[in-house]
Amino acid sequence: MRSVLAIGAHPDDIELGCGGTLAAHRAAGDKVTMLVVTGGQNGPGLVDGRRAEAEAAARSLDCLLIWGSLVDCQVSPDAATVSLIEQAIREAEADVVYVHAPDDSHQDHRAVAAATMSATRHSRRILHYRSPSTIRFEPTVYVDISAHLDRKVNALACHRSQVESSAMVDPEVVSASARHFGAQARVRFAEAFMPARFVWDLAPPIPLSPLAEMPIYAAQVAA
Repeated sequence: MRSVLAIGAHPDDIELGCGGTLAAHRAAGDKVTMLVVTGGQNGPGLVDGRRAEAEAAARSLDCLLIWGSLVDCQVSPDAATVSLIEQAIREAEADVVYVHAPDDSHQDHRAVAAATMSATRHSRRILHYRSPSTIRFEPTVYVDISAHLDRKVNALACHRSQVESSAMVDPEVVSASARHFGAQARVRFAEAFMPARFVWDLAPPIPLSPLAEMPIYAAQVAA
């Protein structure tokens, strides 16, 4: 079982960038935690219910949520931001981390990506996801979300205040993006990632006991 931490600067960033992948992780039995760094105070629509929307989205994906304390549009890759992310990594015991791509027109996305690279300096798997404001994105890793696209769209719908005010969260746009990356990955729907670091553990599996290796019918006879 893997322990996953997904980091986003604002409410709905994570769901947009890797919501389907998080659903796939949960379907595989992995533990998933979401860290939302700011309260989205400068996002579109009414901001009072941002946290409740993020909690509903996390529940829809069956993930844990850590609500950060930083202010939207005022994030810097400083010690406070690095410390916040380091604490989340410790709490989640994360061995896989997803975060914004570094080349992005939104300053908060850039800052969170940079701070995460400092906070994950000892981590082995860090993957950058694409945001609507990402500038340069050249993915080499893909996750098949064909079975999980509906869960991604449903999680995004929980961010009602932003969905109703932003074309970037339009379900048709989200599905089109997944179809685009799916074509690249040779599957129907996919999410795409640029690895900052990715260690592929090819250690052999733990050998089964002799009884566990027996065919089912033989084990029944032995019993």
